[in-house]
Amino acid sequence: MSETKITIQETTNNTILKFNSTAILINGGSYEFNNIDEAKNSPLAQELFYLPFVKKVFITANFIAIQRFDILEWLDVQEEVKEQIEAYISDGNIVVNEQRTSKKEAIEVYAEVTPNPAVMKFGVNKALTQTDVEFKNIDEANASSPLAQAIFNFPFVKEVFISDNYISVTKYDMVEWNDVYGEVRTFIREYLADGKIIIKELPKEETIATENNVAAPKVVLEGISAQIVDILDEYIKPAVASDGGNIAFRSYDEANKVVSVVLQGACSGCPSSTATLKNGIENLLKEMLPNMINEVVAING
Repeated sequence: MSETKITIQETTNNTILKFNSTAILINGGSYEFNNIDEAKNSPLAQELFYLPFVKKVFITANFIAIQRFDILEWLDVQEEVKEQIEAYISDGNIVVNEQRTSKKEAIEVYAEVTPNPAVMKFGVNKALTQTDVEFKNIDEANASSPLAQAIFNFPFVKEVFISDNYISVTKYDMVEWNDVYGEVRTFIREYLADGKIIIKELPKEETIATENNVAAPKVVLEGISAQIVDILDEYIKPAVASDGGNIAFRSYDEANKVVSVVLQGACSGCPSSTATLKNGIENLLKEMLPNMINEVVAING
C-alpha cells in the first residue's frame, strides 16, 4: 500500500481531534467505539485504546476522530498519535473488519427531480461518503470510485456527483429522465445491496478541476474564509443538498471582498443557480458578514 498521509484537524470540542486520511479507510458508513471491548472488529481502534488518554474512537471513510480524557492536552500527544496512525495504515493493516455476509443489505433508493432538468437525485438510506466527490467523466471515476465508474456505463450519463446520502446523475440530452430513471435507480440499489465498493480513494487534487483546468487550490481556513465556510455549511449546503446539489467554497479575495464558490451536482449548469447565488447566498453572506462581502461568483464544478 502506498504511504498514507494524516493531517490533524481541530473540532469545536477541544477534547476531540480529527485525523484526516488521504486513503479510504472503510467502505462507507461509520463506526463508533466507546472502549476496547466494543472495538473487537477494529484492530486500529483497539491499538488506540491502549493509549491511556483515549476515551472514544470514531472511524469513517476518510478520518478518525478521537476523544481524550482530561488527563492531558492534545498538543502534548497529537503528533505521536498522527505518526502511529500513519504508520499503521501505510503498512496495509486492517482498520475495521467490515461485516461481509451472503445476505444482501436492505437498501432503499428513491429518485427525485431537481431544479436542473438534466440532473436526477437518487437518495439512499446508506452513508456513502464523508467527502463529496464529483466526476466529469469515466476516466476520472476509474481511479477513485467503482460505483461512479459503473454508473458511467450507461451511455446517457454525463457526470456523477456522490454525497453523504445521495447520488446526483447528470444526463446528456439524448434521453429523458422519465424513460431511464427507473433503470438507474434499480442499478444503484442492487450495487449497494451487494456491498460493493463505493469509493476506493479520494480524487487527487488535480482531477477536481473546472472546465478550464484550474484545479481547486488548498485553502487555509482562517478569518473571514473560515466564517464563510461555516455559513455555507450551516445555512446553504442543507438546502442545495435537498435538490441534489452542492456549493463548495473556493476562495475569498479580501482586497475586493469577492467570494468564489464551486457549483456541483444539480447546481452545476442549473438554470436557477444564478438566482440562488445572488438572491440567496450573496444576500445571506452580506447580512451575516456586514461590509466584508461585495459579490459572490460561481464556477461550475
